[in-house]
Amino acid sequence: MSTTIGILAHVDAGKTTLAEQLLCRSGLLRAAGRVDRQNAFLDSEMLERRRGITIFSGQAPFCWKERNFHLLDTPGHTDFSGEMERALWAMDCAILVVSAIEGIQSHTGTVWQLLREAGIPVFIFLNKLDRIGANPERVRAEMAERWEATLIPWQGAFPEALQEELAALDEGLMEKYFAGEIDEAGWREAAAALFRARKFFPVLTGTALAGEGTEALLDALAALAPDAPGSPDAPFSGRVYKVLHDKQGGRVTCVKVTSGRLRAKGLIQMPGSSPDGSPLFEKAAELRGLSGGRFSPLGEALPGDLAAVTGLSFPRPGDIIGEGAERLPRFSMKPLLSVRVQPPDGVPLQTVLGWFKELEDEEPLLSVRWEETLRELSVQVMGRMQLDVLQELVRQRFGAEVAFGRCQVLYQETLEAPVHGCGHYEPLRHYAEVHLLLSPAPRGSGITFDSICPTDDLAASWQNLIRTHVLEKEHIGVLTGMPATDLQVTLLAGRNHLKHTEGGDFREATYRAVRQGLMAGKSLLLEPWYAFEIDLPLALSGRVLGDVQRMKGEAEPPVLTGDRAIIKGKAPASEMLDYPEGLTSLSRGQARVSLRPAGYFPCHNPDEVIAQCGYLPERDLANPCGSVFCAHGAGYPVSWQDAPAAMHIQLKKIPGLG
Repeated sequence: MSTTIGILAHVDAGKTTLAEQLLCRSGLLRAAGRVDRQNAFLDSEMLERRRGITIFSGQAPFCWKERNFHLLDTPGHTDFSGEMERALWAMDCAILVVSAIEGIQSHTGTVWQLLREAGIPVFIFLNKLDRIGANPERVRAEMAERWEATLIPWQGAFPEALQEELAALDEGLMEKYFAGEIDEAGWREAAAALFRARKFFPVLTGTALAGEGTEALLDALAALAPDAPGSPDAPFSGRVYKVLHDKQGGRVTCVKVTSGRLRAKGLIQMPGSSPDGSPLFEKAAELRGLSGGRFSPLGEALPGDLAAVTGLSFPRPGDIIGEGAERLPRFSMKPLLSVRVQPPDGVPLQTVLGWFKELEDEEPLLSVRWEETLRELSVQVMGRMQLDVLQELVRQRFGAEVAFGRCQVLYQETLEAPVHGCGHYEPLRHYAEVHLLLSPAPRGSGITFDSICPTDDLAASWQNLIRTHVLEKEHIGVLTGMPATDLQVTLLAGRNHLKHTEGGDFREATYRAVRQGLMAGKSLLLEPWYAFEIDLPLALSGRVLGDVQRMKGEAEPPVLTGDRAIIKGKAPASEMLDYPEGLTSLSRGQARVSLRPAGYFPCHNPDEVIAQCGYLPERDLANPCGSVFCAHGAGYPVSWQDAPAAMHIQLKKIPGLG
């Protein structure tokens, strides 16, 4: 049984260097590897060593003061933040590495937010104390103020000042403190409980490159980190946090065991069910341990352990397998760009599609899309560095050269006001009718479902089926053909036929009701924005502020440090796509631009974008907006404009519309 420690940071904060030192000081490695020497143990892929950045989460077991740990080193570059987010599902606590010079950088805030949402306790390591300009006290104060968190310098002892700070965090502890009832062991136990509840965040300092502060951090891990979750005697349950393929092409599922015992050759319950509704099981073939880039045989995995399992074809990252098997599709990080794949000459498109489906198995955010009518293959990416890595991955794994078209921004669509949508599907011997209220929802909420339809009018089983069909599909907007989002879908009414209705009928009626509502309503085009942080020579700050205004963005006043300035703000992604390269060229390499997704906002140039897309919703045969009725023994189509008057259910009053 072991505890999993994740290590996270903004790129270049020294995260991998610190990870190497932890593994070296704990005895796993004879010598700590270095990124600049291309021999980091956890950056085991040649791609990572050549580029000098972490691309794939690496892991290794280690032991310190009779406690067993797994260390997970995660990518710091925003293009690979999906890999970082998936690693959170395996973590019991985390180490956030922050430069004592730069302090909170753009991606640091994103990482902190994800850790907070996941409820993961966090150690903070302020790195690079040996550099000119390092100011750990300033950085700690900035973090405490901006994040509204209690950050306490940690020395491993409990002087009076620290006792007071800890006692102030818990009323019961405060009473014992004033009564003088707590000894040294009691303070250690209390501090561990407060840390695990995220009541405070220990701050340690050092210089990872020289190994300074490493042992103090290891001592803090041993003293405060949570114990392994779950009991080995309970039924097996685990969370999938990563999928990869070994050198033989076999699928390997990486699992964090949360209870029970995981053994090879055993049957494991999967999320979902078989076609007949019975539970779905798969057999684990082999069990492996993973350290760096090397696999080793594993007899069994206990709660808290990380294990690599072969033979499982079904589960994907985020799934719970075993007891309480459930599929949990939850990704906070979303790609903002889409790009068309240009296959190598002479290679069938279906072959290339198979390659990218394998890569999508490992990186679900790629969202590989195949347009049969256009014979086009496209993928979604976080940024251009990810495209370069995809190109190299295809070259290494499949021995082929692929190219990509120009990056296109991924727009979204929503509604400005509520609208009634209706769909009817009645070809011969089929019948279903659905009435929905589509309402704008808070930005970033996606599509949600509710029902106010009485079960006397439509049985709960049919209503649940409609709910499934509303949530299962990526509904397409009518302005540009981009995904519809941020909608509250409410079932108003529905009708089935005792003899002719089948499950697929409600699927068709539901899809058409959503589509008809979007056609009848007033749609709003949304575009993604980037939050940016630009570190550049002071002389160029005026130029950059002017550029931000021209790009319809927003910028904060520059923060000046000597002859340099840091400018933070946000701007439309479509305007920022080529800006980092242009600014780097203008500054002759002296400017550094960091971008991260900042969410979706109303498009600043909707008419131009809609015209460029040239989308014709009524010609989109894959997403019909009309309905199908039946007369004289044959089905016939009715346009979306005429469908409401033809519906068999005529609603006299619709909540929210009158």
